[in-house]
Amino acid sequence: MHQPARWGLGAAGAGVLLVLGLDLTSVDEINPFRRTISEHGLGPGGWVFGLGVGLLAAGSAAIAVSLARRRLAGIVGTVALLGWSVGLFLTAWFEKHDWSVGPSMSGSIHRVGSFVAFLCLPLAVLVIARPRSRAWRRERSRATLVAFCLGVCSVLWVAGIATMILIGARAGLPWYRVMPLGLVERGLAVTEVAALLALGVWAAARRLDAAPAGTAPEPGGAMRSSA
Repeated sequence: MHQPARWGLGAAGAGVLLVLGLDLTSVDEINPFRRTISEHGLGPGGWVFGLGVGLLAAGSAAIAVSLARRRLAGIVGTVALLGWSVGLFLTAWFEKHDWSVGPSMSGSIHRVGSFVAFLCLPLAVLVIARPRSRAWRRERSRATLVAFCLGVCSVLWVAGIATMILIGARAGLPWYRVMPLGLVERGLAVTEVAALLALGVWAAARRLDAAPAGTAPEPGGAMRSSA
């Protein structure tokens, strides 16, 4: 198992569990249908939210390093995956803002970070796990197919959100009023994190190099010709 990928999966999994636990224990205070996940950053458990998202970002970066070192991700895929990590770090460090009281630099950076993260992850997954890519032909697996399918689902989520924003703009409604924003964001987040973890599983898999044709393994790992 590739060490950076293993660390990445562990950190990302721990971060997801922290945020999920915070979400489940705060249902009475934060409506998951209308309120975004970032609302947790404004409450007493804000440090838990920041730690969870930070761990997810660090784990994502480790997975990106593993994919790059194993030559499973090209430049575009690696940069996009690191863009997701940077977006998450910005989301964790800068708090969500209540825009009804006026603009805020911290809130603006938080919003930009979340947009960057949610847009970069689908791009990274589609580029890295796309069928018939060089890495896919060399080391394809179920995890690759799962990651690619989840990447497609993530794109559909983003396209649906963009469509609702356009509908709201034409109707003169705030974009966050035309859909159950909390539910939609959680659906997108679950899909994208699952795609990331699938990439991590692919990166962590032990590489089994195929034996040359006409050879068979000797006891102890040596190779001999079967001719």
